[in-house]
Amino acid sequence: MVRLKLGPIVDDKPVKVAIELPAQLHRDLKAYADALGTEQGVPIADPIKLIVPMLERFIATDRGFSKVRQRARSRG
Repeated sequence: MVRLKLGPIVDDKPVKVAIELPAQLHRDLKAYADALGTEQGVPIADPIKLIVPMLERFIATDRGFSKVRQRARSRG
């Protein structure tokens, strides 16, 4: 079985954000939600809830951003 990068989605206090997604990206997000739901055995009712954990994961694993952040912290 394929192991997806996202773990369980934590039900957190929602924050309203308005964003427009290209249609293909929305279809991909829906497909990812379906695959994640199948992998975890819990359906993902709203694929939009994946955006925050995906962004968090992206930022946490971006080595270039990590270096920039470390430099900024050491200066401040």
